[in-house]
Amino acid sequence: MPLDLPAAIADALPGRPVALASLAWPEIEELRDAGQSLLLLPVGATEQHGPHLPCDTDTVIAEAVCAYASALTGTPVLPALGYGVSLGHTEKWPGTFSLFHDTLIAAVHEIAAWAAATGFTRLLLVNGHCGNDAALRVAIDRIRFDHAGAFFAAVRHTFSLTPSIAAAFTAAATDWHANRAETELMLLLAPGRVRLDRLAASDDPDRTGACVFPHLVAHTSANGVTGRPSTADPARGAPLLREMGEALAEIVTRARAESPPLPWLRTTPAFTR
Repeated sequence: MPLDLPAAIADALPGRPVALASLAWPEIEELRDAGQSLLLLPVGATEQHGPHLPCDTDTVIAEAVCAYASALTGTPVLPALGYGVSLGHTEKWPGTFSLFHDTLIAAVHEIAAWAAATGFTRLLLVNGHCGNDAALRVAIDRIRFDHAGAFFAAVRHTFSLTPSIAAAFTAAATDWHANRAETELMLLLAPGRVRLDRLAASDDPDRTGACVFPHLVAHTSANGVTGRPSTADPARGAPLLREMGEALAEIVTRARAESPPLPWLRTTPAFTR
């Protein structure tokens, strides 16, 4: 299916996003043989996002950032992983459907194996959900071991691509969720699915500042939110998305040309388990 961006954003870009799943295999082969050796994989979640945002918020944002970078660079975008590690959100609020860490690790590892087997050499995971971080870093570690020097993978988080992006997300809460920045992006990307009538009463403070342990969200938030979504300004959504998309495009440009700083060729079979 196509990767959609708001018309005002899309019309200002030099190209259109390349959704790999919408292509037939000969077109994918042509892209690969023309030098598009890198794939983007948006990784999101299906989880409660407070009383005002839809449960696919993280996936929508990850896809949009990938779409923007794809339109700038021509890089193919894989279908998003719409389930992530959301264990911390618990079953208190309906709408959360979580994978366990080993499930997400296995899924990413196997997607990378298929990419390598079909001639691609690089994979960039573009993650929109904080809870996926540990599993994705383990998956990257496994991929770099199994494909030593032949296939490269990395993860970048939509919410920390630059210091100023990170500052926008943490403006009202360090341990943020369904906050001002996410609300501003969703007002841009899916305005009809933001419950404006619930926005004013959605604010909930960050209670984790002095905590030693990483408590469940059900123990730290009254309504699933951490932050101040009521302060969201729709005018900030487009500039934030542009900064995120341009930052990812710059990373893609560097990733296409990068080689290991030192050469090494594996001469014995890799360990397997």
